[in-house]
Amino acid sequence: MNKRIILTASFFGVVAVLLGAFGAHGLKAVIDKPSLEIWQKGVEYQFYHTFALLYLSTFARYRNKLINIAYFCFTFGIVLFSGSLYLLATKSILKLDFINIIGPLTPIGGLLFVLGWIMLFFAAFKDK
Repeated sequence: MNKRIILTASFFGVVAVLLGAFGAHGLKAVIDKPSLEIWQKGVEYQFYHTFALLYLSTFARYRNKLINIAYFCFTFGIVLFSGSLYLLATKSILKLDFINIIGPLTPIGGLLFVLGWIMLFFAAFKDK
């Protein structure tokens, strides 16, 4: 198992739990329902890819370049995809009118997720 990947996944897992609870309890009264759904979608995808990172750590013993690429893709996918959704969901209370320029980061993060899964597929395929 790869310590770096497990530490990253642990960090993202803690943050996802905290942000999920914050959304359910702290934001519920201050943002509208569509914004809360955006927030929850960010938490949901952060969790999915936190678990993907944990699974990825089981392949790390092979020192495979594909694993490193998948790690990069999942990690920065979480930051860009979920991070941009968190900002978009709270733009009304943060008074960040310029935040709409962050919108394009969401699909870039999603693309990184897809690439991460493709790299994981090929890493598993190459595994003996």
